[in-house]
Amino acid sequence: MADSKPRQLHLTAFMRPVSLHTGAWRYPGSYPDANFNFQHIARFAQKLEAAKFDAFFMADHLAVLNMPAEALKRSHTVTSFEPFTLLSALSVVTDKIGLAATASTTYDAPYHVARRFASLDHLSGGRAAWNIVTTGNPESSHNFGFDEHMAHGDRYKRAREFYEIVTGLWDSFADDAFTRNVETGEYFDPAKMHVLNHAGEELKVRGPLNIARPPQGWPVIVQAGQSEPGRQLAAETAEVVFCSPKDIESAKALYADLKARVEKAGRRREHLKILPAALIIAGDSKHDAQEKRLQLDSLVHYDSAIASLSVALGADASGFDPDGPLPADLPETNASKTSRENVEKLATEEGLTVRQLAQRYGGYSGLAFLGSPSDIADEMETWLREEASDGFTCTFPFLPQGLEEVTDRLIPELQRRGLFREEYTGATLREHFGLERPENRFFREAL
Repeated sequence: MADSKPRQLHLTAFMRPVSLHTGAWRYPGSYPDANFNFQHIARFAQKLEAAKFDAFFMADHLAVLNMPAEALKRSHTVTSFEPFTLLSALSVVTDKIGLAATASTTYDAPYHVARRFASLDHLSGGRAAWNIVTTGNPESSHNFGFDEHMAHGDRYKRAREFYEIVTGLWDSFADDAFTRNVETGEYFDPAKMHVLNHAGEELKVRGPLNIARPPQGWPVIVQAGQSEPGRQLAAETAEVVFCSPKDIESAKALYADLKARVEKAGRRREHLKILPAALIIAGDSKHDAQEKRLQLDSLVHYDSAIASLSVALGADASGFDPDGPLPADLPETNASKTSRENVEKLATEEGLTVRQLAQRYGGYSGLAFLGSPSDIADEMETWLREEASDGFTCTFPFLPQGLEEVTDRLIPELQRRGLFREEYTGATLREHFGLERPENRFFREAL
């Protein structure tokens, strides 16, 4: 007999910046300093935990956004906490919610990444997740001593090897390696320590990691690329995919493709959770929510709007004819291919001028759910039932009000329908997502 229990949504909260919308910090009643105020962020995390969110997701930028100063001065993304420092602090003021951080495989070292995530997993009692990114912003290269940004394909090649090293380092010690035998004086069993000695095409790391195996075995692996190399990396390595489809049809195509790739890679499809980013604006009605968005969009200055379009394209758009179409002969860059393709698709499908595109990208151009809690729950349920997603990475229009509308009004509606948990049933992030604890590749007998 088929299980009649409905599938439930997984929900994470994208919190860097606290809102992706450029006008969020100016919205009436919002906290203008929310992106760089620990007291505010701690309360946000506690509010999300009380609502039983799977995870608090802290993205990262390794450079100030490559915008002209006149546009940059209007952005609330200029400053933000370093993710590990912030999440380590949040681990002390929360108990159950997962703590996900971005770490670049292009501009970091595998040993550093392995050690930091292992530490966060221990500090939080098994709640850490690593969002693997290859860093799309070319400006980042200048902060790490490079004149040129690494080519797109080369970044993903390095990322695959980087992943193997990091997970290998997490397996440096068997789970029972640390005997701490006071009587014999043996602190750990050397036979249960593995020296990695990795020497690959891109990277060379000896090991072992100087920290015990993480409580989860490995922190949960998150991946955020939608290009061909990104999808394949996700299929081979990821347990959660953070993505940005524009609508339910493109989401279903992405979902089917990723799940098929996962199975082809010899993995179980349910062990990859696909969580598209979605801006959630809840109101008393759809009209009320739309009015909130109109007010929010009105707070975006045009200087910032055209600069945001330039970032999305990876090319300076300030010289384009504002009232003409997007030029067909855009220069090749090493920026995100998915982002550029999304801009071109939007311009073509809706016939938007450069000015209209800039206004869209100056605020928030991605997937959005607007309406009453019931309206939004209907849409989320449809996405789940039609296999367009396994849940969502929620972004909020402004803080704290936009977050509270979700935690206090939308979550109870989802719970009433049986679409979201009422209580955590486990202690670790792997348990929240229903993921298995990975076997230690070097010490299988110890499990």
